[in-house]
Amino acid sequence: MSIFPRTRTVVSCALLMAALGAGVTACGSNGNPLADKPYDAADQISFSGLTGDGKKADPDKPLEVTAEDDGRITDVTAVDATGRYVAGELAADGSRWHSTAPLAANAHYTVRISTEDEDGAPGRRTLTFDTSAPSSTKRLDVTFGPDAGTYGVGQPVTAKLSQEVKDKAQRAVVERALRVDSVPAVAGSWYWVNAKELHYRPKDYWPAHATVQVHSNLEGVRISDRLWGGTAKPLTLTIGDRIEAVTDASSHEMTVYKNGAVINKIPVTTGKPGFETRNGVKVVLEKQQYVRMRGSTVGIAEGTSDSYDLLVYYATRVTWSGEYVHAAPWSVGSQGYANVSHGCTGMNTSNAEWFFDTVHPGDLVRVVNSGGHTMEPFGNGFGDWNVDWNKWRTGSALTNGKPDGPAQQDALRLQPTAV
Repeated sequence: MSIFPRTRTVVSCALLMAALGAGVTACGSNGNPLADKPYDAADQISFSGLTGDGKKADPDKPLEVTAEDDGRITDVTAVDATGRYVAGELAADGSRWHSTAPLAANAHYTVRISTEDEDGAPGRRTLTFDTSAPSSTKRLDVTFGPDAGTYGVGQPVTAKLSQEVKDKAQRAVVERALRVDSVPAVAGSWYWVNAKELHYRPKDYWPAHATVQVHSNLEGVRISDRLWGGTAKPLTLTIGDRIEAVTDASSHEMTVYKNGAVINKIPVTTGKPGFETRNGVKVVLEKQQYVRMRGSTVGIAEGTSDSYDLLVYYATRVTWSGEYVHAAPWSVGSQGYANVSHGCTGMNTSNAEWFFDTVHPGDLVRVVNSGGHTMEPFGNGFGDWNVDWNKWRTGSALTNGKPDGPAQQDALRLQPTAV
């Protein structure tokens, strides 16, 4: 049955040749440059970064192919021995192609270039080369925080990286190696604050009197062709009692709880209109016996009615921008009745001293019913607890962007074994 198609093809070709005349060879290669066998384009292109003397190419330098004379590049593919392609960009006029992704170190590459000359005839060039070890191998060191010690139930664990990690697959390698274990055990997750910092917190607060151990299994692990896991000093935290101070800005009262029981109620004043105290959960950052507070540090011009320059005692810090719980003897008449501060929570000196002695870094300070905005999640202290747990989970590189998705290692563990 295959005879008929071939017969029709031969006849139609013969008729076409007769109709066009002997000078036209529509069914042959002569006169049709696209049907010609591609010529060797070696003289039509040049490469950057390749020495041609047998030396290996530097993987830290991009690969560039340039067209010479009147030729133009139509396509370039570069692939290593494992089948990984190198992303690249071809100029609109075909004059240049360059890689837009890094080459792998200690790899063998095959580059295939397609060209055409001014008449449209196709050219081909195939090139192979090897890359050397990277001229500088970067190590990703990790610094855990805070310093070892005893903290409140709201203290997040931080991991600061020595190099930026932006690629999600690489982030997964890093995150999988950063381990946080607690006794008693609780569910928790890392959140990528940015390319160089992660925060870890439980779904709920740490259990009172828990022990939290943090370590890295990243050393010697390949993250990318040029980035390998470095060192990290393990960290142990002890969690104290659950201390939580809840300030109701509308009733001008702070209620302090210890392990769920009320231990004090304190009249307070919070931020007045225009300087409202932030709502939401904050974490105690540090305590200072006294702090000089100046309005100019928060944008209040000196000499104006709101300007101030005061030495403030028993200052418990909850934001880096300058929000404290502190002694405010100048506003005792308003405490419990009105909000007159510039954003801090003020109380009389004896109550401030008691609060100062009772709370520790990592303890919780929550403000409700204020006209202020919600505490920032990151960058101004620890507002991590103001992020809903489902949203927090999406900040992990191991949940595939799904708030309820399992971590990758858990997903693998739950898969049935193939038989």
